[in-house]
Amino acid sequence: MPEKKKEKIAEKPSKKFKVPTREHVDEHIKKASLDATGKATAKLFNELMLFSHEYRASYVHLEPDREEGKIRLRIDGILHDYFTIPNELHTRLIALLKIKTRMRTDEHRAPQDGRDSFETQNGTVDVRASIMPTGVGEKAVLRLLSSESHKLTLEQLGFEPKDYKIISKAISRPWGMILTTGPTGSGKTTTIYAILEILNKRSVNISTIEDPVEFYIPGVNQSQVDSSAKLTFAKGLRSLVRQDPDIIMVGEIRDEETAEIAVNAALTGHKLLSTLHTNNAATTIPRLLDMGVEPFLLASTLIVTVSQRLMRRVCDVCKKEKMFTRDEIAESLDEQTLTLLFAGQKKIKISDVSGCTACNSTGYKGRVGIYEVLEVTEEIQKAIIKRSSSEEIERIAVSEGMTTLMENGVEKVIGGETTIEELVRVMHE
Repeated sequence: MPEKKKEKIAEKPSKKFKVPTREHVDEHIKKASLDATGKATAKLFNELMLFSHEYRASYVHLEPDREEGKIRLRIDGILHDYFTIPNELHTRLIALLKIKTRMRTDEHRAPQDGRDSFETQNGTVDVRASIMPTGVGEKAVLRLLSSESHKLTLEQLGFEPKDYKIISKAISRPWGMILTTGPTGSGKTTTIYAILEILNKRSVNISTIEDPVEFYIPGVNQSQVDSSAKLTFAKGLRSLVRQDPDIIMVGEIRDEETAEIAVNAALTGHKLLSTLHTNNAATTIPRLLDMGVEPFLLASTLIVTVSQRLMRRVCDVCKKEKMFTRDEIAESLDEQTLTLLFAGQKKIKISDVSGCTACNSTGYKGRVGIYEVLEVTEEIQKAIIKRSSSEEIERIAVSEGMTTLMENGVEKVIGGETTIEELVRVMHE
């Protein structure tokens, strides 16, 4: 009998991590609006954090306005309005946030940054907070970093088999540069972390310099850029080279000095991983040359460059498949993309979204990556030494079998993972 009782208690879910609904948060907003005590505001804040995490929000915006404050969530890369709150409650939430993140509570005219964390059923979520004064009050943006979100493998990230093979071969090389490129929020760091997880063995020394350290990986020596201590990417990288590293990760190559040290590190027997802001894989090469890297050094050290974007994945619960003719979707796409999509067919079957409770009426849930993996072959090396244009480098890469971002996006649309509207939105960005 005691054993059964014990079993029953073990199965009972913890009230601490009960996930609030939207209506639940609205109720707490009403309570906190009427009750000016710190307890009611703190309860609302905790419920808001749990709700945002459950709905897969990457950012929470607390925005002031003349009439009333707004709470907006960025989910799958898109900002959504969720809650409205009285301005007085907005002010109290900002004050509470400053206390939690160890910011100055008496400072209202200067930007401030801080960090906090909270527990969920699945682990710890780190919160990076930024407060900025505006004409109508202080605005706060909270970035939510789940301890689970960086543990995706390369297979889970959605690489095509041939691209996965190229990256795996590059990872197995003892030295050289592997770069990921794309705009902010395209998943570059997630890809780098997935590679680090593969490389992370006790027989090697992995050291990083990041801005900021997004996730801590056991066994990896992670350092953070610090402007107050004059620790930049370049200075940090220069010091890391003297730390007997086998593998170095630099959060981003931003300037000539960092690019020069990175290439020299890769040339002297280190494996170097980093990110860069370029539109596609081929553009990475002229960009590094413009930063002052010598063509013969770049040709010798760069192994592979991966360009990527994130598209929203269609909701499995409410997605429907429809047949479309070329004329029905011709307005939103160029001739080249239409040719890729239809491939000589009169009609194609692709996903269409409607929205349901599972996806919060958006039609999408989660995201899928599209990738362009450029392997630096002998022909690409020759093009680098000649300082060829990105168009010429891309032409060579495509002739050798590289799948472009648009081609991979079209494959994901035809495979039913996303929609044409999403492909247009992401590629136009």
